[in-house]
Amino acid sequence: MLTLKKALRATASSRIAFTGAGGKTTAIFRLARELLNESTTVIVTTSTHFALAQAASADLHLQIADGNDLHRIEGELPEGILVATSGKTEAGRLTGLPAEWMLLLKAIADRHQVPMLIEADGSRMLPLKAPARHEPVIPDFADTAVVTAGLSGLGSLLSSQIVHRPENFSALSGLPLGKPIRAADLVSVLVHPEGGLKGIPEGARRVVLLNQADSREVQAAANRISGELLSVYESVITAALSEADGVYSRRERVGAIILAAGGSRRMGRSKQLLDWLGKPLIAHAVEKALSAGCNPVLVVTGAEEERVASALAGYAVDLVQNPYWAEGQSTSVQAGLAHLPEGTGAAIFILVDQPFVDTSLIRAVMEVHASTGAPIVAPLIDEQRGNPVLFDRSTFPAFLDIKGDIGGRALFSKYPVTWVPWHNARALKDIDTEADFSEINLD
Repeated sequence: MLTLKKALRATASSRIAFTGAGGKTTAIFRLARELLNESTTVIVTTSTHFALAQAASADLHLQIADGNDLHRIEGELPEGILVATSGKTEAGRLTGLPAEWMLLLKAIADRHQVPMLIEADGSRMLPLKAPARHEPVIPDFADTAVVTAGLSGLGSLLSSQIVHRPENFSALSGLPLGKPIRAADLVSVLVHPEGGLKGIPEGARRVVLLNQADSREVQAAANRISGELLSVYESVITAALSEADGVYSRRERVGAIILAAGGSRRMGRSKQLLDWLGKPLIAHAVEKALSAGCNPVLVVTGAEEERVASALAGYAVDLVQNPYWAEGQSTSVQAGLAHLPEGTGAAIFILVDQPFVDTSLIRAVMEVHASTGAPIVAPLIDEQRGNPVLFDRSTFPAFLDIKGDIGGRALFSKYPVTWVPWHNARALKDIDTEADFSEINLD
């Protein structure tokens, strides 16, 4: 099951700020409860305001009048969810901590190695919002910024009943007041430097949480806009946090690593460049990865570097030369992983010599990863492990220990594998010899 903690890749050392509307506070306290499975204490605070009712969701509410109040918890933190606000209340709201107290609280969290979650703006409990000039107030130390949006606002008229600060939303999206809010309008606000991206510290992970996706139609709409959001965000989570099992997907960039470095000793000529249906095999693999939405697509070359590069002229791929290709597949796997951009959520390894692995299978493996966050996802075809295999980025460090002519299968005993049943046995066919190639040409 995909939990919010797993979807956010949150740990005991996380410092996560939440902004936006449509379930921000619900997300904070849901995450806090999940984090208690690995931390005795979770600190929740705000840099702006909390409603009085929000503090009731905590196990303990600490109202800080001065720095001495913080020093009193420094030696031993109480267990459970600890909400920390200033001692002031304004119009039924608890005021947040000033910057210097926020840093003191962060230092306490560091010493005790506990998570810290910060609400960094307000939304008046509406589904959508656009920030004002003075917000959000995200501490510089935040390692992750989660921008929330309530999808129940889609289709509604742009007004103060649905959107906090509708005039600002209109200015950022170009949508006139009183017109129905479309998914494209929400995307415009979320990717705008003065909208969803406003105030996010440099170096912090950017995450969108699309909440209130309480129907298949709304979930489908969220999936459609995820690609646009991933142009500026590292991760897009779709959820209905009012439901117990309401975290549906975490979409991140999945890089394709196409292994095309080998010398094809058994074949006697380069498999990568075999002409099949009018194109070299390497071109077929690249087209399928691009069509499946992999980003980036990396081709690891070795023995036939120049000829492979020539065959791929005009394709939107990055070539990675592996000078150690003769030492085995492990070197090509490691070369590909080393060239993935920071923030890539997973890598899917595609073999050139299995031409019947199609785009639909690549997408199916990626979809299972999006809905489960599993460390390894692989097809199961006629009770056999098939390709392509996807590895979550949590597994990447383990690849450094692999040596010789072996790839990701070395990790199957170290991580749980989620299998994708697939009923096209042709996907298992590979090309090792001229006879294999002749047989595939007859299919």
